[in-house]
Amino acid sequence: MTLTPLRRLLILVAGLLLLGGVGAWSVLSAADRAAEENEPRPGGPVFAGGTVRLDEPGRLVFRNTAAGPHRDRLVSVPAATAAGATRTASDVSCLRFHAAAGTGVCLQSTTVLGRPAYRAQILDADLRVRRTYSLAGIPSRARVSPSGRLAAWTVFVKGESYGSAFFSTRTAVLDTRGWELVPNLEEFAIVLDGRPYRNKDVNFWGVTFAKDDDTFYATLSTGEETYLVRGSLAARSVTTLTRNVECPSLSPDGTRVAYKKRVLGKSALWREHVLDLRTLTSTPLAERRSVDDQAVWLDDRTLAYALPADTRANSDDVWTVPADGTGSPRVLLEDGLAPAASGAAG
Repeated sequence: MTLTPLRRLLILVAGLLLLGGVGAWSVLSAADRAAEENEPRPGGPVFAGGTVRLDEPGRLVFRNTAAGPHRDRLVSVPAATAAGATRTASDVSCLRFHAAAGTGVCLQSTTVLGRPAYRAQILDADLRVRRTYSLAGIPSRARVSPSGRLAAWTVFVKGESYGSAFFSTRTAVLDTRGWELVPNLEEFAIVLDGRPYRNKDVNFWGVTFAKDDDTFYATLSTGEETYLVRGSLAARSVTTLTRNVECPSLSPDGTRVAYKKRVLGKSALWREHVLDLRTLTSTPLAERRSVDDQAVWLDDRTLAYALPADTRANSDDVWTVPADGTGSPRVLLEDGLAPAASGAAG
């Protein structure tokens, strides 16, 4: 049958209407799916309006992981009543976060020319962006010095985790006083077991700062071993102290390092320990589950760390445990990551 111009036009219009309907249905379906993902979890945390600040004493600021419109946003709660407290939500989203003395570092996911990209933002006490830096890979760790003057971050540039057979990290340190950036700690001189050392397989991660804004501790990986190193920014060098230490976190009094220790066995991959820096004596903590996190010190006696939530997919809970090996773990926050004491030194 020969189609007349009018019949062809009618078929074309009908086809466009059909495609338009399918397209509209797809858009609406995607919107419905997004709305469903952003629907607050029944029984989940309660949110309220207000202002999140990094210099407000007596509060914890952390990344919210509860399903809903505030997922991944920085929120704050009273430190004394953190469990179950109403959360004040900001409009700042982070994949990794830490703060101290009114300075925050927020590692974010973004897009550049339609492709995934990552960046580090330095925040002031009002969560305003002071500087932005492009990242070479997937955010992993972030830290701010007790004074708020230094910030460090680690990203994966290959692989997916510290448990992968093949991975590479890049760790940067930023001095906010003059905005001087050390883009890669691998540039620093290394003293390993008392001798100068250099190898192309060197990786650093998990920086933690002392109060002098020069000394830092970190993990060094090389030759299938991990080491705790003490470094100096001024001397641009690091020295190994002991083995099998990952993701160190320096205590507020500067005498101990909390860390995850790789262990053998079916029950755990990493166990949380505390190392006395004077004697290099290590104490296992009461937490017996595998903790893949850089713990934070809430005070000189208490550590906080994240574990995947048991019953809620794609969420985490913050737990605490005494730092001397006694006691037992307890939940501090459901649906949260990376707590930082607002207004306090880190």
